[in-house]
This record gives sequence, structure tokens and C-alpha cells, in this order.
Amino acid sequence: MPPRYVSLDFSIDTNRINARQKCKAMNQLETWHQNDVIQIDMCDIAQEEASQGSAARFEKASGYVYPITLDSHRNSREFTEIRKILFPTKKALTPNEENDVIVVFHARANHCILVTNDGGSNRQPNGILGNKDRLFKKLGIKLIRDTDAVALVEQKIMERDARAHRIAERTGEPLPEWVGRDFQSKEKT
Repeated sequence: MPPRYVSLDFSIDTNRINARQKCKAMNQLETWHQNDVIQIDMCDIAQEEASQGSAARFEKASGYVYPITLDSHRNSREFTEIRKILFPTKKALTPNEENDVIVVFHARANHCILVTNDGGSNRQPNGILGNKDRLFKKLGIKLIRDTDAVALVEQKIMERDARAHRIAERTGEPLPEWVGRDFQSKEKT
């Protein structure tokens, strides 16, 4: 039988901390994380930023594993390339811009898909998401909005459950209790 985990690892940006639980897509991702369907982490810089402002934000940010991003990364080819893609005309970055580079670098270094809401909109055309195609083409870094992450996980769950059904039919092995529970397709509801 396939495992419950669908082989998707996400790293969340500061803007996806969801301390008040008002973001439906993040609520769903967090539930899947708690149920071991996916993995979510948050780099140390994003966690530090997300911890500011309220006790709820601090508590929520503290609940994520946070691999430490070493200062030596700043001299790497990948870090320099990410910096050039995100801020091509800037000689010196602000602390927030530097943090954006670190968050993207962390996702690449840890083979995660970065879930963010930074950029790629009419109001903010650039930012991280505004450069997602270039970051993917040049460095293989995957960036996604939380709603798109939910759709991706749903697809992987349907594939996993279908595989489990095929195995059960062939072998007579019972289905794991979680098959059909992690996601209810829109046709069934």
C-alpha cells in the first residue's frame, strides 16, 4: 500500500502564517500537515518575521520546524542568482528584501515548494511570485500560492487513493483507514 504521505514538502513564507485561521487554503494545508499527508516547514528568517506582532503569531510560527539558514549561503552561486532575479537593479538590499532572498534560497536548499502570497498581482507585479517562472527555469525553484498548493495536494491524494484501490483489488489487502478521508472530490460532495 502507498503511504499516507504524498511526497510533497512545502516551506511557507511569513505572509502565510495564518495565526487567526482565516485563510481557508492554509487551514487545509495545515490539516494535511498534521495528518502526515504533506510536510510544512518555515525557514528561521520567516519564522522570526512571523513571530512579531501578537502572541497568536508567535505561537503559530513556533509550531513549525525551522531549519537554520547559515550565513555562508550568501556566498553561494544560487543565493547570488536568486538575488539577481528578485532584485535585478538593486545594489544594496533592505533587510526585508534580503529576507525574501533567504526565504527563496531556503526553499531551494531544502527541496521544498515555497508557498507565498508575495507579488505576482496587479498591485505588486514583481515580488517573489512575479518572478516564479524565471526562478523555476534558472534554478528549479517552485513557487505557489496556497490555493494552488491545495489543488496540487488534492491531485496527489486522488492519485494515491486510486493506487491504493488498485493494490487492494489485486492483492485483497484492506485499504488503509485514511483512503477517501483526506480529500473529498467535488463530484462526491
